[in-house]
Amino acid sequence: MRINSKFIKASCAALALSFVNTAQAELNIFACEPEYAALAKALAPDANIYSATTAMQDPHQVQARPSLIAKLRQADLAICAGAGLEVGWLPMLQMKSANAKVRSTDNGLFYAAEHIQTLDKLDKVDRSMGDVHAQGNPHLHFDPERLLQVAQALNLKLVQLDPDAKPQYDAAFTDFSTRWQAATVKWQTLAAPLKGKKVIAYHTSFRYLFNWLGMEQVGDLEPKPGLPPSTSHLASLQSRAKQGDVMAIIVASYQDERGADWLGERTDLPVQMLPMSVGGNDDSQDLFSLYQSVITLLLKTSQK
Repeated sequence: MRINSKFIKASCAALALSFVNTAQAELNIFACEPEYAALAKALAPDANIYSATTAMQDPHQVQARPSLIAKLRQADLAICAGAGLEVGWLPMLQMKSANAKVRSTDNGLFYAAEHIQTLDKLDKVDRSMGDVHAQGNPHLHFDPERLLQVAQALNLKLVQLDPDAKPQYDAAFTDFSTRWQAATVKWQTLAAPLKGKKVIAYHTSFRYLFNWLGMEQVGDLEPKPGLPPSTSHLASLQSRAKQGDVMAIIVASYQDERGADWLGERTDLPVQMLPMSVGGNDDSQDLFSLYQSVITLLLKTSQK
């Protein structure tokens, strides 16, 4: 019986393509925060991606639940903010999952903060300073240029772990980079009226956002990082607000609004909740819509 050579070649090509696609699809990614799950989705759309937290959770404080342990045990790659953000829970997950792949950045562990210049690094840290991060502010995903640097480094990590799918990863990164840079120009133009605006905010969650937009956080609802607002501290912020140059009080989607509401009632300042990450409100379904939503909300608040 003669076998059609064209059929054999076509079958081999289909098998090879199936192998490449399967290699990418079978990559299991564990993201510590939803912004990195969204970034992974953009760069590896066929991978299995799981986010350990949501935008409605404080990423500093996460319980090492059995479900998270099981997901990390299956992971080929763990993507986290780093700079100490997950220090209270990730090491426990790593220990209990017993997955050697995600214990070292030489292998399947990726810290975003290690690939950019963080803001607010500290030479010395002690307990009296509160919940601070010596390696810098870890909430770096609200700086588009830094996030693009992270995306480039993550692309290299994906190729390292899954070299057979390099063409797909490179194409996805090129597409993301092109769209992201175009969107950044649009956002900068849209957000121009926010430059120079002053706000009081909860924690330094939006430090990179304010820095990028040229805004200034002149007060923090926390007396010290990690401590809830006290009456005496709120009173001092009330005095600061009397200067009349504060645009609004800003809180993140997972933060307690009570202190902000107390201050807002006594200062007639608007209290604006911003989505901390993808999924923080109905409009934030990916990284692009997250940025668009945050800037739109700030612009609306500035007009109140």
